Amino acid sequence: MTMETSKPNPIVRVLPSLTDLAFALPFLLLFVRGEGFKNMLGDGDTGWHIRTGQWIMAHHQVPHTDMFSFTRPGAPWFAWEWLWDVIFGWLHLHWGMAAVTLGSLLVLAFTSALVFRLVHRKCTNVLIAAGVSILAVAGSSMHWLARPHLFTLLFVVIFYSILERVSGEEDGPIYNRPQVGNLPHTGLGNAKLLWLLPVLTILWTNLHAGFLAGIILIGCYAAGELTAWVLSAEPERRKAALGNARLYLLSAAGCFLASFLNPYFYHLHQHIYAYLTDAYQFKYISEFQTISFHEISAKVYLEPMIVLAAITAAWSLYRRRFVYVFLLLGWLHLALMAGRNIPIFMFVAAPPVALTLNEMLGLLSAANVAGWVKRAIQSLENLAGEIDETDRIGRAHLVSAGLVLLIVAISYAPGRPPKFQAEYDPKHYPAKAADALAAADPSWRIFTEDVWGGYMIYRYPERKVFIDGRSDFYGDKFGQKYLDTMNGTYDWEENLRRYHVDTILLPTDAALVSTLKESKDWRTIYDDGTAIAFRLAGTDGSVSSASGAPGSEKGFPVLDSSGKGRDRRIAESESQSQHPRRRAI
Repeated sequence: MTMETSKPNPIVRVLPSLTDLAFALPFLLLFVRGEGFKNMLGDGDTGWHIRTGQWIMAHHQVPHTDMFSFTRPGAPWFAWEWLWDVIFGWLHLHWGMAAVTLGSLLVLAFTSALVFRLVHRKCTNVLIAAGVSILAVAGSSMHWLARPHLFTLLFVVIFYSILERVSGEEDGPIYNRPQVGNLPHTGLGNAKLLWLLPVLTILWTNLHAGFLAGIILIGCYAAGELTAWVLSAEPERRKAALGNARLYLLSAAGCFLASFLNPYFYHLHQHIYAYLTDAYQFKYISEFQTISFHEISAKVYLEPMIVLAAITAAWSLYRRRFVYVFLLLGWLHLALMAGRNIPIFMFVAAPPVALTLNEMLGLLSAANVAGWVKRAIQSLENLAGEIDETDRIGRAHLVSAGLVLLIVAISYAPGRPPKFQAEYDPKHYPAKAADALAAADPSWRIFTEDVWGGYMIYRYPERKVFIDGRSDFYGDKFGQKYLDTMNGTYDWEENLRRYHVDTILLPTDAALVSTLKESKDWRTIYDDGTAIAFRLAGTDGSVSSASGAPGSEKGFPVLDSSGKGRDRRIAESESQSQHPRRRAI
């Protein structure tokens, strides 16, 4: 009896499928290769997002002015990821930071599973589909942070899946298909799905401003159809292409209009435009800069995908798949311009790359090549066919559910391993210093770096900060003053006096630290090897020390004011001082 006619063994239905493995991939990358939850909390912005959500829940309104800084109190502010803030602020309120990181990890897991399903629908060889999917998901891990942008990655894959179903490309290029009855040559048999995209855009807009990526995706499909309309010789095909392009453009327009359903109406779009055209962001914000190809992640994941995408773009042009040419080259351009676009490029490139590799493998098999090459290809295809045949058996996905429950149990267990501790890494954030600050006078005006500013908002939301990671809010002029101060330029003291700063908390290797150590107006009050704090001389009367260490303010004891016993750089290199650790929203 053949496998097609036999009833599958019930045990198979509880075994993991390839979709389960794709779902588990982010867990494996995070906890086996990475540092676990600490990787997802590598950005202070998570902190102020959580506190914003809790503020919204407490006040039953979305904020329009700032409530976190003492430098721009009451200034207009767009909390443009307010829905993410509320959801994850609520999770944090009930189950702590572990719930925030777990929720973010679930978003990544579902995204990874959807990427594999989308790639496999394009590529019949399941081994190629799995390999390309792993490359894409692993390549996106460079930007895995517990922040709202993870929903943009999820929505990109959802939009992409819907557009592929609408285009009919899963059945081959639409212009190579025969006409059926009186129907024109069109692949938009599922055109009604296009009207689901504006509805999803409403949700996407209020979760993250990356909704523009969805409109760009639709625009690429419209551009591909318009190109076919220009280049096709047959009138009927030209007519079908123009009709398809019209539907895509209407859907894109619907998504754009749907994006106005947000608490700030069209003002949000004005703000986004100003933000994305601000040269300051591209000069100083790390996420808007080109990734260094000296990084391991760029060499292992990005470079291979760029090569494969370039080959696929040329192949797609030859096969008249104009949509993929626009998708691949367009998103490659955006990825090379800004590192934050790399995960989207990896996901967008994966389906056409897998399709092209499968087609080229078939051509190689049919070509006049050595017998061992043909045998190897045939063995690969046979193995892929057997795996795929088994994988098509319906599964209960108990493995995925069990994995989630296991991670949740470990995350809340007493004595949990370090990788499962959902907390900011004390090696990179001033955890001990923040504890010491708890006893300090709340009126102290503390200057710290922007990444730490978000962390301090999380630890002590009642304290105002000098700056945090909201670069769109502070603007380029204020941002430049902040950078000048961090770099110890000639007017750094004037910048601090303007805002009555009396306390400075910095990483021990910050460029300003050496300047402060030489200044007679500032004295060290705290130093634990990760963070060092200075207090303006003569502030709060006489200096006293509960711990007996010299130079300690009352209520803010020094752990090691001398800094002995550790080897640290006092000043950063020129490139580091000009480009501090800053992240965009």
